[in-house]
Amino acid sequence: MAMEDLKRDLEAVAGQPVADLQAVYDRRSEEPALGTELVSLLADPQLQKPASWLLRRHLEAGHALSVAQAKPLFRALSGLQDWETRLQVLQSLSYLPIGKREVKPLEAFLRDCLESENKFVRAWAYHGFHELALQHAQFQDEVDRLLERALEDEAASIKARVRNILKQKLKHQR
Repeated sequence: MAMEDLKRDLEAVAGQPVADLQAVYDRRSEEPALGTELVSLLADPQLQKPASWLLRRHLEAGHALSVAQAKPLFRALSGLQDWETRLQVLQSLSYLPIGKREVKPLEAFLRDCLESENKFVRAWAYHGFHELALQHAQFQDEVDRLLERALEDEAASIKARVRNILKQKLKHQR
């Protein structure tokens, strides 16, 4: 029943201001299954945008998902429709465990996002590759090359995100 209530809440706030989304989050933030329910709602094209916003907010607040709980998110990646939903998911990757079986769909999604017209999506796709390499070392060399190329070829706003990633990498290596 809680899932249906959450679905109704998201239908009511879809397309509404962030304050309305925040109000839904404030009411539901302590529900034990909120993260997994939001992940499952990413498969619904009508609810992707509010569900992805709430999921990012939930993860940023310190709630975690297991590899098994995150699995449906990675299965839903190819069906994410609009740039805002893609951006919210890209910004959530820092908080998500990436299982071995989720590498291929995530890699395909990230490569697709690198081709996006939207600069925010492209910038955060580089960040997504960085997160993938942190959890799966076989991507490290390729990510290093991607980041170097971005510093040469990308727009200034994207280069700024890439420089932040490189600073994070330096901290990690120390």
